[in-house]
Amino acid sequence: MYRIIIILFFLLQACEQVEEVQLSPEAVSLGFFTAIYVDRDVQKAKQYVDADLQELLEHYYIAASVQRHVLGLSMTDVTMSIDEIDIDFFRKFTDDVTVIIKMVGLKGGKHWIDDRTIRLHKRGKSWIIVDILPEKGKTQG
Repeated sequence: MYRIIIILFFLLQACEQVEEVQLSPEAVSLGFFTAIYVDRDVQKAKQYVDADLQELLEHYYIAASVQRHVLGLSMTDVTMSIDEIDIDFFRKFTDDVTVIIKMVGLKGGKHWIDDRTIRLHKRGKSWIIVDILPEKGKTQG
């Protein structure tokens, strides 16, 4: 009987341990762009970026300004998806990735398809956006 109580005690202790949820580079990227384009919440977006980008977001303060000045793309009614990620099977051994987000929505009232490229770095077990890369061109759809 004593052994059963000890085993149950250890099982309960194991159940109480909650692991921190680790977001993938894809989830971090979509979370950031969703915060800016869908939720229009700069404070929410700041959780996905490093300190330098947080300062930049604080400077522009509102999502419309971040869209215009930081991302170079003002859009409404945006849907987004991961277009490309330069990471493979060996993800756990990679500390730096580039993600391309494809966005579809309205720009100036017209249908627009565009993408934005960001670079993420692994800090500990989590991913954080460290750079928003300049774009090569835009597509009107």
